Amino acid sequence: MGRHAGPAQESPEPGNAGQEGVRLDARVHGMVQAVGFRYWTMGQAEELGLSGEVRNLDDGSVSVVAEGPEPKVRQLLEWLNSGRTPGRVDNVDASMSAASGEFRGFRAH
Repeated sequence: MGRHAGPAQESPEPGNAGQEGVRLDARVHGMVQAVGFRYWTMGQAEELGLSGEVRNLDDGSVSVVAEGPEPKVRQLLEWLNSGRTPGRVDNVDASMSAASGEFRGFRAH
């Protein structure tokens, strides 16, 4: 199982050499803890070749940080909003920025 698709894409801007696409910072609200949500999210991210992490937050929401090629990151965001996730997603607050390159693989905390 490959965890990383590798640098097969062009950098979207000249200043992004060495960075891998985009970063998604998302907070998922709803019934998303104690239902396998983190592990399903990790599986989706790994299937898409993304790196990052997913973790439960004290307020009952889940934080998702994912980095990789923009089309793949957007696919993960679509999945988070799709209704195909475990539990019940009421709302996803999300923002995109340049990838930091800080992650190797995808982890659930």
